[in-house]
Amino acid sequence: MTTRTDALTRREQILKEAARLFAERGFHGVGVDEIGAAVGISGPGLYRHFPGKDAMLAELLVGISGRLLDGGRRRVAEADGVPEQVLASLIDGHIDFALDDRPLITLHDRELDRLRDSDRKLVRQLQRQYVELWVDVVRKLHPEIPEGQARAAVHAVFGLLNSTPHLGSGANGLPGRAAMEALLRRLAHGAFASLSA
Repeated sequence: MTTRTDALTRREQILKEAARLFAERGFHGVGVDEIGAAVGISGPGLYRHFPGKDAMLAELLVGISGRLLDGGRRRVAEADGVPEQVLASLIDGHIDFALDDRPLITLHDRELDRLRDSDRKLVRQLQRQYVELWVDVVRKLHPEIPEGQARAAVHAVFGLLNSTPHLGSGANGLPGRAAMEALLRRLAHGAFASLSA
């Protein structure tokens, strides 16, 4: 008998493989049969979990935006309002995303425009809320800078952190996970610290 947990696990497997395949070959370059084969089920078997590829793409992109926002809110709450701790925690959380969910960054860059208008608007709304968490803490740390400059700095740091899919892998690409995490952390903190320079 299949339990609800098994169904959720299978659904997550499908989404993970769909994200990887879409990022590697593009949304239109991947068929449901290939996604199904990657998780050990028939292509038509995917329709028990998703109505189609469009629904997978929407769930991936809306889902990651929602997870980033929820995680950011949790980190803000756990840092007890200490701005330095809040910023450090937000940076660490986004670094985890940038290193662990590289296919989703590629997918967002390439395929966001393929979403239905309502899903694309929801992604943008979630992203704006996530950005504002960061802007709020940056302004607490640097009250002398205008809000627009704080927002530009946040977007610049996102660009830096979200560049990981473009760095490749192996000897000429990303260093090991711990080394890359430490490098990204130094670069992000340095970028925000330069606001006071």
